[in-house]
Amino acid sequence: MDYLVSEYPINIRQACKSLNFEQSSYYYHPKKQDDSEVIDCLNTLSEKHPSYGFKKMFHSFRNQGFGWNHKKVYRVYKKLGLNLVRKRRRRLASRERQNLEVPNNYNEIWSMDFMSDALFNSRRFRTLNIIDDYNREAIWMEIGLSIGAIHMTDLMEWVIKERGKPKAIRTDNGPEFTSTVFTNWCHKHRIEIRYIQPGKPVQNDFIERFNRSYRTEVLDARIFNNLVEVREITQEWMEHYNYHRPHESLENLSPIEYLLKRENSPKLDSINEFSPFRQNFTTPTA
Repeated sequence: MDYLVSEYPINIRQACKSLNFEQSSYYYHPKKQDDSEVIDCLNTLSEKHPSYGFKKMFHSFRNQGFGWNHKKVYRVYKKLGLNLVRKRRRRLASRERQNLEVPNNYNEIWSMDFMSDALFNSRRFRTLNIIDDYNREAIWMEIGLSIGAIHMTDLMEWVIKERGKPKAIRTDNGPEFTSTVFTNWCHKHRIEIRYIQPGKPVQNDFIERFNRSYRTEVLDARIFNNLVEVREITQEWMEHYNYHRPHESLENLSPIEYLLKRENSPKLDSINEFSPFRQNFTTPTA
C-alpha cells in the first residue's frame, strides 16, 4: 500500500480501493494482549484444585466476576499445558510388615511374582512364577507375551483344582495382584492375600531367590528365538530344579526330596501326578 502511494499520484483510499482492500484493515494495529492475570488465576486454581478441567475452571472464573470469554481462557489454558493428561501416581493401601516364616506344611503359603525378558527379535515376554514356600517347589511357571489378571485367575483355578488350594498367597503390589479380578477370586476361594510393603522385595525373599536362580541359569544363559524354546528349556529346568537341584536351605536336598523326607502322607502321590513339566506347559487357558 505504501508503495502505491509513494510511486503513483494516489492517496490511501484510492490505493485500498484499487487493491480491493478494506481501509480500516490498513489502519488497524493489533493491541498487545496482557494474559498475566489469566495466567495467575489459572495457576492458582489448578494448584488448589488439580482435578478441575477447563470447563470447571472457566465457570469458576465467571462466578468470581471475571469477564474473559472462553476463547481467551482456553488459549492461555493450552499455553500453560494444563490440557495435557497428567499421570497420577497410583496410591497403594498401607501394608503391614509380615515376617517371612517357613510354613509348617506344604500347600499352606504360596508365593507369586512376575518376571520379564526378551526374545532374539527384541519382543518382550513375561513369566508368572508360583512356588510353595514350604519346600520352595516350583508349582507352575506360565510364559506368554501378555499375562493379565483374568489369564492369571483362570490359571490359578486350574492349579488349585489339580493340586489343592493354599491358605495364603504372598505377592507384591503389582497391578495384576491388586486388581479386582484377583482379589475377588481369592475372596471367593477364601485365600488370604499377604501383600509385601511397597519397595520391600526382601519380604518376599523365597520367590525372589527363585527368580534369581531362573534368571541366572536360564534367561541370562541363553538366547531364545520364540516362546516355544522358552517353554521347552524352562520345562527341563523345572524338572531339574524340583527333583535334582540341591537347595542349601533344604539340607542340600531338592524340593521334592526334602518333602518326601519331612512328610509321610498319602497326599504326596498327588504331587507327583501334578508336575508342570509332565503337562507340556499347556494350560487350560492357552
